[in-house]
Amino acid sequence: MLSQGPVNYSLFILDLDGTLVGRDEQISARVFDSIRMVAKRITVSIATGREPVDTLRFADHLRLKAPLICNNGAMIVDSTTGRPLWSVPIGRERTKILATRLQLLGTSFIATHPCGTITDAAKVAEQEVNRISALDLDESRADQLILDLGDLSDLYAVKVFLPYNGLWAVDFTLNGVDKGSGVRKLAEIQGVDVKKTIAVGDGMNDLPMLQVCGLSIAMAGSPEEVKAAAHYLAPSVDDDGLAVAIEEFVLPNL
Repeated sequence: MLSQGPVNYSLFILDLDGTLVGRDEQISARVFDSIRMVAKRITVSIATGREPVDTLRFADHLRLKAPLICNNGAMIVDSTTGRPLWSVPIGRERTKILATRLQLLGTSFIATHPCGTITDAAKVAEQEVNRISALDLDESRADQLILDLGDLSDLYAVKVFLPYNGLWAVDFTLNGVDKGSGVRKLAEIQGVDVKKTIAVGDGMNDLPMLQVCGLSIAMAGSPEEVKAAAHYLAPSVDDDGLAVAIEEFVLPNL
């Protein structure tokens, strides 16, 4: 076990899919209890690629009170009211260009903004969209889509596994907007040093978050780049890996 010395960690940030929940979208009793143990000592939050409505549902179940990072770092919402506290728009012209390109490629998408979602390319520029997700792709198509749209250099693209159907999405946010920037902003809102945060994740969209936090945990099955950024490798979500990480690594470092 890596000991980090006398750092007073004050914020624990959880990825959702593949970390907190598996394909059944259920939080196991052991994971629930372990998170509540941490929450008695430091603040716990969620950082996910999902929209606020899903994030708020899981946060409510866990009785979390801190702001929540949604839309792959492009939005932070109040965990009690759902009110956006921070949002970084892609820009209407960029949004229109991306949505049109996805439509021409025959790829379905969902665009998120502080008031909801849009799936119609003709209407997507009517709102200040902060993330667009190309949906329901096999992994090779997701990789190819990132290459096909690589000329849109002012956008950040990352593929994300969709546990509910076993397919992939590609999330697009403004360049420089990711879970790492979301964690930095959340730490600022909470008034804590970002190096006093602990984060856990399993996907490429978690890599920026694990790189900026003070203590990082990767789940079994994570890409090699994610594992390399972690101080601790947890078992899989199916084996209550988050609970194991908390019991063996997080609590001893608090």
